Amino acid sequence: MSIQQFLTILRARWRLAALIFAAVFVAVSALPLAMHNKYTAVASIVVDAKVDPVSGGAGLPEVVMASYINTQSDVITSERVATRVAKDVGLDKMPAFQQAWHDKTNGQGNFDQWLAQYLLKGKKVLAAPPVNASATRQTNVIEITVKWTDPQMAAAIANSFARTAIDTNIELKVEPARQYASWFNERSAALRADLEKKQNHLTDFQNASGIVATDEKLDVENARLTELNTQLTTIQGQRQDSQSRQRQVNEAGNEFLPEVLQSPLIASLKDALTQAEAKRTETAGRLGKNHPDYQAAEAEVVSLRGRLAAETQKIVASLGSTTQVNMRRESDVKAAVEAQKKRVMELKAAHDQAAILAGDVTAAQRDLDAVSQRMAVSNLESQAQQTNVVLLSPAAVPLDPSSPKVMIFVAAGLFLGIVMGIGTILMLEMFNKRLRDESDLVNIVGVPVLGRIGSIKPDSSTRSKSRSLATRLAGT
Repeated sequence: MSIQQFLTILRARWRLAALIFAAVFVAVSALPLAMHNKYTAVASIVVDAKVDPVSGGAGLPEVVMASYINTQSDVITSERVATRVAKDVGLDKMPAFQQAWHDKTNGQGNFDQWLAQYLLKGKKVLAAPPVNASATRQTNVIEITVKWTDPQMAAAIANSFARTAIDTNIELKVEPARQYASWFNERSAALRADLEKKQNHLTDFQNASGIVATDEKLDVENARLTELNTQLTTIQGQRQDSQSRQRQVNEAGNEFLPEVLQSPLIASLKDALTQAEAKRTETAGRLGKNHPDYQAAEAEVVSLRGRLAAETQKIVASLGSTTQVNMRRESDVKAAVEAQKKRVMELKAAHDQAAILAGDVTAAQRDLDAVSQRMAVSNLESQAQQTNVVLLSPAAVPLDPSSPKVMIFVAAGLFLGIVMGIGTILMLEMFNKRLRDESDLVNIVGVPVLGRIGSIKPDSSTRSKSRSLATRLAGT
């Protein structure tokens, strides 16, 4: 269909199009008169991202903040908040809502839940960041928008949603903290009992083994073991020395022993023996061997040699005794060293066991301190009455209705009237085709147009003659 054909059809059926346009325009424009006015109230709350002074946790990072704000929006529009708001503003006591609930559900189900769903459905209550928030302009403000037929009720519901959302946020924060505090309290009691048990075990072990926290007994026993080892080394040296001297006696004779050579008595006896032998020799040369003086000198020499041999034998015998004594002392000291080693090992084992028990006590104390600290924080959080969601601006009572918007309905009526009017005449034209110009004739007959007779407008006398002729023809 060409524009020329469209204009021809419109010119031929413009009265019908105008009638339809007028009917649709009037009907759509009159809809606001039949609708109830709705008022929009807006309350704003702000979500703070600062550090929580109670829990001491870090502030929310920017990446998590957007998700946290969306979560707060979901909390605001939750059934829990809506139920409390309905009771707060008294919707549950209004007969109109009770009757509507009975009509909808026949008295089945929960009235409070139905009332909460009534508030949340149909976009009566919205909670979202402001519409001017963008990627380049982040905001922590959430606007609570309420649409209601009563302006005062709209403001009351919006403010109630803001207050209830803040209270619910505190409850959502406090309830887990109370549960954690209760669990930490139970765990703390168990850890305290375990700590007392381990402390008693450590004390009993220390009392049984004679070990105290500042015990220096192990150091004393180690020093004693060192001293015994030193004594053993000394005695072994002495024993080896005495044995070496005994072997020297067997190999070289008694007179070459250092003890014999260094003995003053032996030296004096040797001097006396030398003098006696000289005297005997002098007496033998002067008086002869049968002289009584010679006999006396000989007896003195024999006596001195006997004494010298006896004293030497005593020294040799003392060497053997010393060796035996050293061997016994070595054996005794070895036994003492082994006993001391055993004692030191027992003390070390006892100290190690005490250290293990003390470590268990320290670990139990550390666990108890950690749980006690967490319990203290949870107790503080469970008593908190502050949250990071605060009221920014309460909703004011709206003065002008937000809907219906008359100009929108007028524009819609104008648009729908034009569309309906033009659409109707085009559909009529499709089902009742008419010849409007020569192009329609060419399309139907399929032959070219050779000529066209213009429109003839008869004058008044010609029209009267035509009517009289038509009357006569009708009479015949």
